[in-house]
Amino acid sequence: MSFIKEYADKLTTAEEAVKVIKSGDWVDYGWTCATVDKLDEALCARMSELSDLKIRGGILMKMPKIFELEDAAEHFTWNSWHLSGFERKGVAKGFVYHAPVRYSELPRYYRDTPNPPDVAMFQVSPMDKHGFFSFGPNASHMMEVVNRARVVIVEVNESMPRVLGVEEAIHISQVDMIVEGDNPAIAELPAGGAPTDVDIAVAKQIVEQIPNGACLQLGIGGMPNTVGQMIVQSDLKELSVHTEMYVDAFVDLSRAGKITGEHKRSQRYKQVYAFGAGTKKLYDFLDNNPECMNMPVNYVNDVDTIGDIDNFISINNTVDIDLYGQVNAESAGFKQISGSGGQLDFVLGAYKSNGGKSFICCSSTFKDKKGELHSRIRPTLAPGSIVTDARANVMYVVTEYGMFNCKGMSTWERAEGLIGLAHPDFRDELIAEAEKMNIWRRSNKR
Repeated sequence: MSFIKEYADKLTTAEEAVKVIKSGDWVDYGWTCATVDKLDEALCARMSELSDLKIRGGILMKMPKIFELEDAAEHFTWNSWHLSGFERKGVAKGFVYHAPVRYSELPRYYRDTPNPPDVAMFQVSPMDKHGFFSFGPNASHMMEVVNRARVVIVEVNESMPRVLGVEEAIHISQVDMIVEGDNPAIAELPAGGAPTDVDIAVAKQIVEQIPNGACLQLGIGGMPNTVGQMIVQSDLKELSVHTEMYVDAFVDLSRAGKITGEHKRSQRYKQVYAFGAGTKKLYDFLDNNPECMNMPVNYVNDVDTIGDIDNFISINNTVDIDLYGQVNAESAGFKQISGSGGQLDFVLGAYKSNGGKSFICCSSTFKDKKGELHSRIRPTLAPGSIVTDARANVMYVVTEYGMFNCKGMSTWERAEGLIGLAHPDFRDELIAEAEKMNIWRRSNKR
């Protein structure tokens, strides 16, 4: 059978496709920019017939139609591997729940789960002449989703970039139904506004620590993005990329000639990533680009893989950090903001790397809704806060007031070093608390 004939035989409407979904099913909805669109509308239209659906997804980049149902919690739960702003809104409405995950292990979760997907549906690029649909920049864990799903439905979107890599595409023989969507533009993640003075102060310190030939991992947010922009303006050269998330900053670095990949031993000359999310500039750059290699997250985020790359530089944000060096990068007390993701993978891998360094960065303070100033460096994490990175794993911490390496430091050294990164208005208060906690020596600086 030719691929064209097989395609025609499997082509159906979104309305017909979602009829395979039954009450009580586990349904995968796609990932980041590949979250379904036309199929979401069709499922929303028949949601009143269904109950107890368990839907998996993550890092939503636009609001699904099913989220807009007034009685959404009566029909389904959304189980997110990593929350975005859209998903946070659903938490308060009682139908969104976080699924804690060490991102590098996600493919195995699908292999081992007692609740494999009954139905998996996600957006893909148009089929190529070999019968393959690209997942778009979302290799991540998608092949394991396909391998475990009872029914696989793809929604074709002509706007989806066709990326190159490993386990980055699904063959038509693995597909049960094909739906042709309305080809909406791929959901974008804004690159952010102009950097703040704090962003610049933090980024400047980090860039000074990066050698020529280093391999970069950038997290999401203003500070990692500012680091990327500052590298563009720097004299750094012959850099490489091995990152969980491919962001717009890497496009700018590539176009500025900063990325060559020649110093990596594994996947030399390739920019390796697990998923990509950004603006149209990013999607256009990844489309059919042989320089960029989309690979499963259990390879990309593997600590040994990262550790085998010399001079690995990992740069990530945090919400707050306590005087023991415990990093919370995902919640505000009991309120889940995002997820653990792969931050710990890269913190561990960068330290294992010959010449590697991991940086956890943040502003020293933040203002609440009332305009009151609070310190991000706390005596202990707030009740309900999640420890994303255990204190034994944290290396460099950076604020606008300086940089401190926690590795090998005793509790009194950590307290002194981290208080030195706090805003001056909070230092005396932190010292008093450190004394109560018996982690402040009389000989420490005041």
